[in-house]
Amino acid sequence: AVSVTVPIVNTDRSAGAMLAGQVARAHGNRGFKGQINVQFEGSAGQSFGAFTLPGLSIKLVGEGNDYVGKGMHGGELMIVPNADAGFTAADSSIIGNACLYGATGGDFHANGRAGERFCVRNSGAFAVAEGAGDHCCEYMTGGVVVILGETGRNFGAGMSGGVAYVWDPAMDFSKKCNLESFEIETLIQPPRTGNRRYLICPI
Repeated sequence: AVSVTVPIVNTDRSAGAMLAGQVARAHGNRGFKGQINVQFEGSAGQSFGAFTLPGLSIKLVGEGNDYVGKGMHGGELMIVPNADAGFTAADSSIIGNACLYGATGGDFHANGRAGERFCVRNSGAFAVAEGAGDHCCEYMTGGVVVILGETGRNFGAGMSGGVAYVWDPAMDFSKKCNLESFEIETLIQPPRTGNRRYLICPI
């Protein structure tokens, strides 16, 4: 096992992808038995943590651009704001658009909101964010997505597999869904505070 902390700026693109490639060359996509922990600090460029595989744990303290976790198929990706960021994480976007595009596995956690098309074409990753923009879970075929906050319009367009759990503080989530391919189930009766939680399953 090894751990390292390094700075990052937004011109650093695909951070972690070459590391994942070297591990895959030596051990295959799922054969690595060690543990590599990398913490980046700053603003990451596009495709941060692309192709992360089992045995890699990549944490970003700062914020990410578009395509975070693209092609991820194992390991862990975590995005958290700086301790002195000066904003409420749950109300602010911490990653850009099309994050986890084509992911097939692994665990992803964002301490903040995601941009548009979060988990587009996800087929196996477990992902958590504190809100998302338009077209969340578009063309999703597998995996589990947890949205702990508001979403944009056209949720689940073309979704054919996997499961999504959505917390709906404004109680307007059903109006934002594309219901052609999935159905919504209320997990619990809404309390008097008006909060409602949903389970989304493809038909």
